This record gives sequence, C-alpha cells and structure tokens, in this order.
Amino acid sequence: MSETIVPDSQARGLLARLPDTPRMLAQLARFDRPIGWWLLFWPGAWAVALAGGAFARWPLIAWLLLGSIAMRGAGCVFNDIVDRDIDGKVARTAVRPLASGAMSIRTAWVWLVALCLVGLVVLLQLHLYAQVVALGSLALVAAYPFMKRITGWPQLWLGLVFSWAALVGWSEVVGALTPAGLTLYAGCIFWVVGYDTIYALQDREDDSLIGIGSSALSMGRHVRAGVALCYMLALALWAAAIWQVRGQALALATLLPVTAHLLWQVATLKEDGVDPLAKFRSNRFAGLLMFLACLTVGSAA
Repeated sequence: MSETIVPDSQARGLLARLPDTPRMLAQLARFDRPIGWWLLFWPGAWAVALAGGAFARWPLIAWLLLGSIAMRGAGCVFNDIVDRDIDGKVARTAVRPLASGAMSIRTAWVWLVALCLVGLVVLLQLHLYAQVVALGSLALVAAYPFMKRITGWPQLWLGLVFSWAALVGWSEVVGALTPAGLTLYAGCIFWVVGYDTIYALQDREDDSLIGIGSSALSMGRHVRAGVALCYMLALALWAAAIWQVRGQALALATLLPVTAHLLWQVATLKEDGVDPLAKFRSNRFAGLLMFLACLTVGSAA
C-alpha cells in the first residue's frame, strides 16, 4: 500500500491505516501535507493581526484557518483533475489517485464540491465587502492549473492566489482595501514565488522533459539569487506595509527574525532531492515569525 502514497506525504503511517477511498480523498485534498494550508492561511492571519484585529477578532483567524484547509484542499483536487495527464509523467506525482487511475473523475468532482461547501460556510461568516473580495479569487484559482502549460513563471500566478487571504483578512477588519493591506499582499506574492521556486527544484528535470514551465527552470543557474531577490522584495514591501500602520523604526525591527530565517533559507539551500522540500516546509515557521511581527505592530498601533 505504501507505494500508492506520494513520497512527500507527512502522514504515511496514518494514511496506510485508512481504507482505500478515505485514503485517496485525503491525498487528493493534501490533508497529509499540511504545509500547503499553513502557507495559504498565514497571509490572512498577518492581515488580521497587522490591522489590529488579532485579539478582538480571534474567531476570524480561526475561520480563516478552516477556510484555508478546505479551499487549499479544493484547489488541489481541481489541480489534480486538470493535471492528471501531466502528473502521470512526473515521478513525484505519478501515484496520485487520479494520475494513477485509482480514483474516478466523478468521485473527485463530488469531493471538490463538498470542500467548496465548507468554504461557503466560512465565506458566510464575513461581511459583504470581504465576501466580494474573497470571491474575486475564484478566477485566479481556476486558471492556475493551466499556467504551467503557457508560461515559464506559474509561481507568479500562484503568488496571486496563495496571498489572497491577506486581502480578505484586511478588508474584513478594516472594511476596505487600503494601501497598507495592498502592500502587505504584494509582499506576500514575492514570498510565495520565492518558496515555491525552492519547491519546484524537486521537479526540474521532469518539468523540462515534459515541457511545462516553472520559475526554477526559468531562473536556470541563478535560482539562489532569484529566490534571494524575491525574499528581499517581500521584506521591503512588508516593511512598507508596517510603516504605513506604525511609522517608527522600532516597528520595522519586528521583521528582523523573519528576515534572518529567510536569509538562512537562501544561504543554506542545496539544489538536491531532499533540501528543497525541507526549506520549503520551513516557511511554516517563517509565517509564524511574520505573524508575531504583525501582532506586535498591530496591537500597538
């Protein structure tokens, strides 16, 4: 049974104990790889905290977490439906339920709808303005699986998608998309491009052979410099967002821990088959450090 579980699953033992259908549904939604929903969740939590709503609006953060789990799962199911032909040609993804033919497309669509219904419950907890903002992401989400077929920079599109929670969280607390929230969102986009370029190092050879794009391929021999530039732009934009909320040098100092962590990622990155995944997953901790920075600034503003 272990050969039907993708190599980078973080819950192989648990998955192996599940019956076939629940195991495949969990894999489709990537419940065995929680890093994805953490990365989707953090920008929303940052926005709520920086806007000053971390304590008064703590249920909102919990709802955003639930929404991130459900909608990341829904996005992965849709991605697997669209990419089942490509996934079958890549060693890391060939055993996915749809790529391997172990699950029917119909079952996958039913599972997608169920996850979207959970997302709808979360959507209904928001005010109308934030609901409209949240719904604005649907076109981007639907288009993402096709980006690797038409561009060498699908990670940039992923940045637009995976950072969207920042706009939702900010608009829910503030009631509008003000410059600080938009700047925070822009910084998140470059953070996503940086960490997903690291992730894409795992599939560089397969992607090149089957002719699909990735920023890891587009950067070529300059991946380390490219990721460093993305992280620098992210930090600069985050600093600008913090400055707009609280224009003091001490507020900018809250970014020092996350800056050190991102520098560590770049300085120690190894372009092999193991380190990129470890560095990619470490962004869960980077997200926590950034949340603490936003919490500190937002609570004192």
